[in-house]
Amino acid sequence: MKVTCFSSFTFGYLDRARVLFASLRRFHPDWELVALITDEPPPGFTLRVEDEAFDRVVYASDLDIPDLRGWLFKHDVVEVCTAVKGPFIRQACETAEVVIYLDPDTALFESLSPLLERLERDDILLTPHLLDPNTERQAILDNDLSASRTGIFNLGFVAIRAAGEGLRFADWWRSRLLDFCYDDIPAGLFVDQKWCDHVPALFDKVGVVRDPGYNVASWNLSQRRVEIGRDGAIRVNGHPLRFWHFTKLGPTGDAMTRRYAQGSSAVHEIWRWYKDQVAAAAAPVPAGYWAYGVYSDGTPIPRAHRLAWRERPDLQARFADPFAADGFKAWLEAEGDAGAGGDDD
Repeated sequence: MKVTCFSSFTFGYLDRARVLFASLRRFHPDWELVALITDEPPPGFTLRVEDEAFDRVVYASDLDIPDLRGWLFKHDVVEVCTAVKGPFIRQACETAEVVIYLDPDTALFESLSPLLERLERDDILLTPHLLDPNTERQAILDNDLSASRTGIFNLGFVAIRAAGEGLRFADWWRSRLLDFCYDDIPAGLFVDQKWCDHVPALFDKVGVVRDPGYNVASWNLSQRRVEIGRDGAIRVNGHPLRFWHFTKLGPTGDAMTRRYAQGSSAVHEIWRWYKDQVAAAAAPVPAGYWAYGVYSDGTPIPRAHRLAWRERPDLQARFADPFAADGFKAWLEAEGDAGAGGDDD
């Protein structure tokens, strides 16, 4: 069975992605591992695939996305890294029997082979943010309501069979993410996640992975007990830890992890291990680098400019390349940013 497993990121997340792919290679040396990168290498940096744990790199330009430059400009970095997941997962269905997505800030601690067994009867696998109801008010505010706003399922993971309902899902997801993958909670959108609230209603053969060893993260630690045995095996509520989602690495992630670790030294030990791994995997990429985050003259692109471009078909028709500083940007400056409705950044 050919399994393609991919992650979507920019060069600014290459260190995290390296940790993920190294862990995947350890447990699944026979899987095809793909780095989906929506970015361009920073000056002076060359990505040598032969030196990496993944097998190949796919760039946004390798996907069948109409008017790619204009489409990229419509999205901020989080939006675009989730939006490309739809086109790629559909593309991967042409050559693989199973396609799995994992966020770059995840890492495996055990084999994911049980998922392949699940896919013998299910065509689509999802992991919910929460498996058990919270009872403490703060946890409800932090986790239950957050999931209600951003999506019942965490799309840091999805697995499909490249046939049947899985293929139908890939077609549908590609379509939705090409046109509606935005961070706009008031409009009912949170990138790719809110769309998948519909999946159990729209598709058959949907499996909800309720094993607590999958997709462990700060948002579900309040209901998951993590222990490291004398043999070094890590268990979550008595189940083997399969993969951990180290979301918001840094002060925010640290604060949420401390809040919900319930005094577990195992949780803090796992986080320390991950930070050490990321540090060791560092690449010479400038902090905050994203090639599509700036105009051609190096000026950062405010979100308001992206929104103006997204909402104005007349401007899309007028300017062939919105990244060109002497085009769309110059027009906005001449209009005093009135065309962008003001600058919110």
